[in-house]
Amino acid sequence: MQGQLAEIDIRSILQLIELGQRTGELYVEAYLPALPAMGADSAQSKTQSPHSWLVFFLNGQIVYAGTTDGNLNRLRGYLHRYELDDSLKDLDVPAIATFNSPEYGYLWALLENHTLTPEQGRQILNGMVQETLFDLLSLHQGAFVFKLSAGLSPQLTTFEISSLVATITTQIQAWNQFYPHIQSPHQCPSILQKLQSHEAEDEKTARMLRWMDGNTSIQQIARYWNKGLVTVAKAIYPYVRQGIIHLSEVTAPIAPPDSVEDWQAIQVPRIVCVDDGVTIRQAIEQILDEHGYEATSIGNPLRALSLLFQLRPDLILCDIAMPELEGYELCAMLRQSSVFRQTPIIMLTGKDGFIDRVKARMAGATDYLTKPFGAHELLTLVEKYVGLGNPTRPQPNRLLEQAIQDDLELEPRSSTPSR
Repeated sequence: MQGQLAEIDIRSILQLIELGQRTGELYVEAYLPALPAMGADSAQSKTQSPHSWLVFFLNGQIVYAGTTDGNLNRLRGYLHRYELDDSLKDLDVPAIATFNSPEYGYLWALLENHTLTPEQGRQILNGMVQETLFDLLSLHQGAFVFKLSAGLSPQLTTFEISSLVATITTQIQAWNQFYPHIQSPHQCPSILQKLQSHEAEDEKTARMLRWMDGNTSIQQIARYWNKGLVTVAKAIYPYVRQGIIHLSEVTAPIAPPDSVEDWQAIQVPRIVCVDDGVTIRQAIEQILDEHGYEATSIGNPLRALSLLFQLRPDLILCDIAMPELEGYELCAMLRQSSVFRQTPIIMLTGKDGFIDRVKARMAGATDYLTKPFGAHELLTLVEKYVGLGNPTRPQPNRLLEQAIQDDLELEPRSSTPSR
């Protein structure tokens, strides 16, 4: 599963992984102009720098999440709160997760030599995961790849996705109230005017203000202070507005170059049917192929979400009652993407009831077709939304088969959809 965040947001990707109880790694990349280093000239400061993150899953729950730069500063920030700043100095390089997530390996090494207690380790992991999700859920541009793999081992704990996403979403909403004075957790505050001790609300806030040297980010201060990002932002907000505290500049993410092939075929209308019933898929494909449409069917709704972004159909036929992911849920997820905001989605169901029609409409469905239906009923609806097919068209590209070969399997190959 791979794509662009302009097409599907992080929340939907995480929901899909949770619903499918997947084990693997999610890689996310965004491009940001590099922040100028000390003494850097203006040309250097304009250089685009990729920022990337990895999230590890076990059976649809998060095990660990962090950046891919191999930097241990984040871990050092968490160790500071336990007065363990120097604990990494003489530590042997751990064998666990040395390539993809050295931070996780060093954390485990500290647990194994009893520098950290398991409870402290869980608190640190919880902070790391929340930090990473805050960054990811705030992204609107970038690229992602989800890869099935063996679970990150060993595991200290796991985190439920739904509750975490709800918590972080609330934090982001609160954080946005400080915009435009505070824009990013990665901005570094510096004090422009000397403060009198009585100007700080309390001793803890006064201590926090002393960390503001222009080189320590809001995120790092939150680790030192053992407080949430919103708490730190709320504490410094009055001083930022008064001009007493200055924040380093940060630039919005720049969209990366397209790295996913444009699968959209413009010669004939492309229609994708998502239905777990083999008979209905075969019948729909035969009818549509005979009338000049490029028809593709997918039996697994979890796989469908990934492949639909590659196939870019002109119309989607979607069954309602499917295992693992209902048609309502799939339709709602697709509507969250700008790619499918206007794409006709016709729901297929064996039920002919008012409640089902209401649910379909609420999920964003364009129309509704009750099974069993004949060729005339199907073609009437298809022509209504995408026009006539082209029976004299050349043989359509077999994009689904290629996509399944290139994409990561989400089910055994023996159950690939028929053509």
